[in-house]
Amino acid sequence: MKRFLINFCLATGAVGGFSCWGVTPEAFGPTPSENQQKWQDMETYAFIHYSLNTYTDQEWGYGDESPELFNPSDLDVKQWVKVCKDSGMKGIIFTAKHHCGFCMWPSVFTEYSVKNSPWKEGKGDVVRELADACREEGLKFAVYLSPWDRNHPEYGRDEYVTYFKNQLEELLTNYGDVFEVWFDGANGGDGWYGGANEIRKIDRTTYYKWPETYRMIRRIQPDCLIWNDGSDRGDLRWVGTEAGEVGATNWSLLNKDGEVDWGMLHFGLENGDSWVPGETNTSIRPGWFYHTTEDENVKSLSKLMDTYYKSVGRNSTLLLNFPIMPNGRIHPTDSVRGAAFAKMVKEVFKEDLAKKAKTDHPEINDGVRNTYWSPKDGATVGEVVLSFDEPVTFNRFVAEEYIPLGQRVKSWEIEAFCDGNWIPLKDALTEDGRLTTIGRKRIVCFPTVTADKVRFRVTDSKAVPLISGLSIYNAPELTADIPDSGEKKCSDLRIFYMSPKQMAIELGGEKTVSGIRYLPPTLSKEGTVTHYSVYATTDWNDWKKVASGEFSNIVNNPIWQTVKFDPVKASVLRIEADRLSEGEHMAYSDVEILYE
Repeated sequence: MKRFLINFCLATGAVGGFSCWGVTPEAFGPTPSENQQKWQDMETYAFIHYSLNTYTDQEWGYGDESPELFNPSDLDVKQWVKVCKDSGMKGIIFTAKHHCGFCMWPSVFTEYSVKNSPWKEGKGDVVRELADACREEGLKFAVYLSPWDRNHPEYGRDEYVTYFKNQLEELLTNYGDVFEVWFDGANGGDGWYGGANEIRKIDRTTYYKWPETYRMIRRIQPDCLIWNDGSDRGDLRWVGTEAGEVGATNWSLLNKDGEVDWGMLHFGLENGDSWVPGETNTSIRPGWFYHTTEDENVKSLSKLMDTYYKSVGRNSTLLLNFPIMPNGRIHPTDSVRGAAFAKMVKEVFKEDLAKKAKTDHPEINDGVRNTYWSPKDGATVGEVVLSFDEPVTFNRFVAEEYIPLGQRVKSWEIEAFCDGNWIPLKDALTEDGRLTTIGRKRIVCFPTVTADKVRFRVTDSKAVPLISGLSIYNAPELTADIPDSGEKKCSDLRIFYMSPKQMAIELGGEKTVSGIRYLPPTLSKEGTVTHYSVYATTDWNDWKKVASGEFSNIVNNPIWQTVKFDPVKASVLRIEADRLSEGEHMAYSDVEILYE
């Protein structure tokens, strides 16, 4: 019997129970489990990094640090939970044990834990307190357990694998529901190893006996997802960078077996045989653990929004880290910035203008995820037009696929009907502006336009596309309600290259400017500006040099650089790279403008 997909589909039950006016559409390719769907619906959740590293000012402890160092004066997990919740996070993943091997719970399998620290006279349990606090506030809880252990004397031998699994079982058994277990990819190298002080190498594909470990996890915590970037596939994948962005093309697929290269991690695999969506992880600071020297380098609101668009807005989730200070609390700057981030996300997506539109396909803007549009006659291309009684102004577009039946769309377009013409809208956060995959959610940013109609067109798809929603928003200009109130959002500025070593920044009108901030590229040193000159103009003709100098140590410490100068009227700034660290084309991760 042939099956037909018709133009309006409605899911009538849980995963697998769908009807399209009496006809059930078939899934295409790999599909997500119910747990994977619930996980992606979270969209944003938090990492908490806290360990002996906090007290030694390190990112990776060597394994010989004394438990006596752990004695916070004001540890307050309820403050952590409040900060994360106020920042829009739906759960917390906690570093129960990092590479140094120190356990933040009183494990019965080692003496290297909080039970031998001065904190609470050895009676404390950070994992317990945090798990309980999360439940009280309605946040989900998860654990990070480092497979590598630079303290344990048996690391590299079978005895350590037994120890590792015993500790994992402790965490999964004694602390309630766990929504995710996170295994870091760092494995083997130099360490203290009980006093051996040597380098130990392991075969990460076989040493940890992952199949056995996975079976144990699923037996104890059947709703728990596994994050692992090794050759043994978990339920989720790393996206190949800690910079806070996944590829604009992002398939939620990989192959079950075989090696995975960086491109597969960052972009997924179009024809992969398993559903393995990407989780985008980054820290609100340059480092994962707290360092006083980074107090001035907390991610700006503009950078957090950019990260949101390049993670949640690209068919991924955002795992945002908040490090804990030595006193046992999250720094006030991190707290304020996180709250501003949540407020801005809420403000951007407050009003869906598409709900005001008229269309022949009402399922596309009904706000119900379980309804979806598909082209007639099983076609793999098609379009939807949204028409407005009055012109609407907007700068964000959101498309969603009905992923319970698979990810299908390969390319699509958006057009705005302005002054009698269809104008293509390109993705401002990509180099070529093209739109490829959609998945669970795809957010497109572009300069503000005013239009009578908006046209969504699927131009290529692996199977008949199932689009569960189209939304339109007019994001407000970033406002000043945080300490760095002079910032201007990078994506709200028009930035382009005049030459490989000259970048122009249009300010959207004449403004009084007093400085710039430059964040170098994070994935590579290539293109990093080490020596600069800054020019200003109001008419593109008369350029005034307002600053020049050197970004000292920027290659080894690629953090925000601030250039201040006497206030000047400008509509355009030009940054010239007088010298680059590597390469012939200047590059950046973010740029901000300081206004008088």
